[in-house]
Amino acid sequence: MKTMTLKECCCFLKRLGHPSRIIQHAILASETSFSINEIEALYDLFERLSYAIIEDGRIHKEEFRLALFSNSSMQNLFADRMFESFDIKKNGVIEFDEFVRSLSIFHPDAPESDKIEFMFRLYDLRHTGFIEREELKEMVVALLSEMDVSVSDEDIEAILDKTILDADLNGDGKIDLEEWKIFISKNPSILKNMTLPLLREITQAFPNFVLNTQVRELEVAV
Repeated sequence: MKTMTLKECCCFLKRLGHPSRIIQHAILASETSFSINEIEALYDLFERLSYAIIEDGRIHKEEFRLALFSNSSMQNLFADRMFESFDIKKNGVIEFDEFVRSLSIFHPDAPESDKIEFMFRLYDLRHTGFIEREELKEMVVALLSEMDVSVSDEDIEAILDKTILDADLNGDGKIDLEEWKIFISKNPSILKNMTLPLLREITQAFPNFVLNTQVRELEVAV
């Protein structure tokens, strides 16, 4: 089969319409675990989410909460941390490329190392490069609250004690990334909900796929 020259390729894209979007989708497909068809389906989903409240083609925190909880004003630490993690450019909104790159981490074919690091950043609330006991507690309490699970303070403290004891290998009272990786390797089930099998079939699942799939299935990691 004859290979198209760069000039011929550009002319072909122009005839298709929206060449910049097509190129962007091709780049995202090459850099993530999604195919071009899956990215097209995600684009449709993104369009709906990003015009839900503020019609500017970007997902604002209120729209993110609406997607997670069907409530744009609901306050939840976990939702805020997820939003901040998706907001790679740190400009207060989620753009399409950020949406795809972040969701790609939850793809069944995504490298485990990416999932581990994403989860570590999620729990590193102060952005210090460590997960400290208080940060761990805040996230555990937020997750329990979101799932409407009641756990006594004593049980929460017991969970924290066990996690710190197992993960804090150098005994400095906090967990660094390398310690976190070792901890996960000994407790692989923690990563279970960092994978969304539905993402492999996003073209068939949309529009039934919604962001709250991750929230509803996410169990307390520790």
